[in-house]
Amino acid sequence: MNFTIKSFSEFSTQELYDILQLRSEVFVVEQDCVYQDLDGNDQKAIHILGYDEDQLAAYTRIFKPGNYFEECSIGRVVVSPLHRGKSYGKDIMLSSIAFAKAEAYPSIKISAQCYLDKFYTDLGFISTGEKYLEDGIPHQAMILKF
Repeated sequence: MNFTIKSFSEFSTQELYDILQLRSEVFVVEQDCVYQDLDGNDQKAIHILGYDEDQLAAYTRIFKPGNYFEECSIGRVVVSPLHRGKSYGKDIMLSSIAFAKAEAYPSIKISAQCYLDKFYTDLGFISTGEKYLEDGIPHQAMILKF
C-alpha cells in the first residue's frame, strides 16, 4: 500500500469524493448508522490515504493536540470492503502512528469501536474509562503513549 498525507486544502475533487464515498459506504451503509459524517472537522485534520494501486483502500484523519481531544487523535479509521484481509487496517494505523511520532506528539487518544479492542490493543493502545455509545455503537476511549 502506498500512503499519501494531505491537509484538506490539498485534496483534489476526486480525492475528496473518494474519501467521502468510502466513509459513507462503511460508516453509514455497512454499519447501518445514520450520523453526520461531515462534522466540520475535516478542514483542521491531516488525512492519511492508503492506496492499493490507484484505488483508495484505507484512510484515517489525524488531529493535533487540542483540535479534537486534548491529545493528538486518530479517527475515521476505515478500510474498503474490497481490500480487507490484507492487513491494510494495521498498515494505515502504523502510518498514522508514525506521523504522530514524527510530529513529537506525546500520546494519541482514540474513540474506538469496542469490537476492535484487540486490534487497537495489539497496536499498543490501552483502554481508559467506561464504555459508551457513540452514534448507537459501543465505543471506548483508548490511549497510546510514546
